[in-house]
Amino acid sequence: MSISRRLWLLACLLLFLQGCSSTTFVYNRLDFFIPWYIGKYVDLDRPQKALLKEELGPFLQWHRRDELPTYLDIIDGITRDLDGEVAPAQISATADAFESAWLRIEARGLEWMLALGEALSDDQMREFITSLREKQVEYEEEYLTRTDAEFHEEVYENLLDSAQDYMGRLDREQRAILQQAANRMQRSDSYWLQERALWLDRLENMLQRDEGWQQAVRDSLTEREDNASPEYLAVYEHNSDVIYTALAALANTRTDKQDQRLRRKLADFRDDIQALIAQGK
Repeated sequence: MSISRRLWLLACLLLFLQGCSSTTFVYNRLDFFIPWYIGKYVDLDRPQKALLKEELGPFLQWHRRDELPTYLDIIDGITRDLDGEVAPAQISATADAFESAWLRIEARGLEWMLALGEALSDDQMREFITSLREKQVEYEEEYLTRTDAEFHEEVYENLLDSAQDYMGRLDREQRAILQQAANRMQRSDSYWLQERALWLDRLENMLQRDEGWQQAVRDSLTEREDNASPEYLAVYEHNSDVIYTALAALANTRTDKQDQRLRRKLADFRDDIQALIAQGK
């Protein structure tokens, strides 16, 4: 990953908002999509699939009841910010709010993953680890082979695509804001992949499932952020400042037409979230 975890979380939020028209459909099928996704890493037998479905039920109920309302708060906060001049600190606060929501999902979701982990055979666990290591190789081939020019161009295209989905076509000045931000971004892909490789080594050891392995996984996940390298953290802070400044500048140059499109996107997504909450009552 070439940007910090926090920026990736913000990107997830933007992509989630971007899919307003299909939000309710996808959300209501998470009990299908999550097992399908896990199946890309390990083949489950019928009893294990039944166990996963049983474990997912309370998790998804919790998320609909307790977490979806926090998304409404995030959207309302963004909308309020648009009423005045947007500051980078406000963009940062949005990222903080979504990161907190993600960490709660991560902690709660870990419990059903551990329950499934207990049910896997040794062969399945080896298959799972092998799949993760194959993904590591894919990431290395995808990210580390890029030239710096290709990296900056990819960052610019991603920023441009997301921005235009929300605001419509950008003018020359607005494109220049994103191009300058992309050119200032520093690469963190090598640091991230090094840390991911070390994490996989630790995870493989924990998944030998010796006594107390579940708590070891919980502790390791909690401590993962604290063990980030100084180099990675420095790039993270730099890239955060660059992106938040650029997004604030972009918001402050939007036309009336772009403002209407952006607010309509947010309102549509808010309606979808309210509908999902109502379905769970």
